[in-house]
Amino acid sequence: MLCFCDVTLSFAGPPVLEEISFKVAPDETRIVLGPVGVGKSVLLKLANGLLRPDAGTIRLFGEDIARMREEDLFAQRTRTGMVFQEGALFDSLTVRDNVAYQLIQEQVADAEIDTRVLEALRFVGLEETFQMFPSSLSGGMRRRVAIARALIHRPELLLYDSPTGGLDPVTSTTIIELIVKQRDVYHTPSLLVTHRLQDAFVMCTHRYSTEAGAMVALPEGEVNTKTTFLMLAEGRLIFDGTLEDLVRSKDPFVREFLA
Repeated sequence: MLCFCDVTLSFAGPPVLEEISFKVAPDETRIVLGPVGVGKSVLLKLANGLLRPDAGTIRLFGEDIARMREEDLFAQRTRTGMVFQEGALFDSLTVRDNVAYQLIQEQVADAEIDTRVLEALRFVGLEETFQMFPSSLSGGMRRRVAIARALIHRPELLLYDSPTGGLDPVTSTTIIELIVKQRDVYHTPSLLVTHRLQDAFVMCTHRYSTEAGAMVALPEGEVNTKTTFLMLAEGRLIFDGTLEDLVRSKDPFVREFLA
């Protein structure tokens, strides 16, 4: 699905990321933890071909995108959904046109666009915003529209860049519930970066119940085994494992981050 092998990237200085290796398997959610400024967002841009590494390989859907021509990357990106920091919506476009942006570029028929946009907005609970503009939405609603846009192409991989950054705790929980819903209903593999431990722990200890129509806690002591962790520090990958491995880690940086 997605595989980094010895990936290194610099911006005219010390490496931002150095010899990074990990995999995202089908039906797996990987949460990248670390403080601000350690390269988490850069990692996602590499995964989507928006940046190219100085060294190493990045295999996406079986092809090395680190060496791929820009025009050949377009097809790969249509198979990947990306939720950018702050949502990154176009203020001049309606919610309908924001969500449908890629479909409009592909000249999909209006009737099909409307159907698919409504389906995506229904998934995030925002059908009523169809003809609204982003400026009239709250921060949390804009983030939910961004998730709808990422889902519109029924992607094979989802990339989340700090999806709850800057949101209050209640709204953050709503966003995490949507991500858990997507994980448990659509089973799309995901790579999510965050510095918020509470979001990561909620995702590991909860599931989405279609019967209740809400996120519910797993029985005490149980965790979602297909949601695992990566941790970056000073441009290097210092942890790759399960929630149990994370809380038992003796690494000083991991211990300090969890404290």
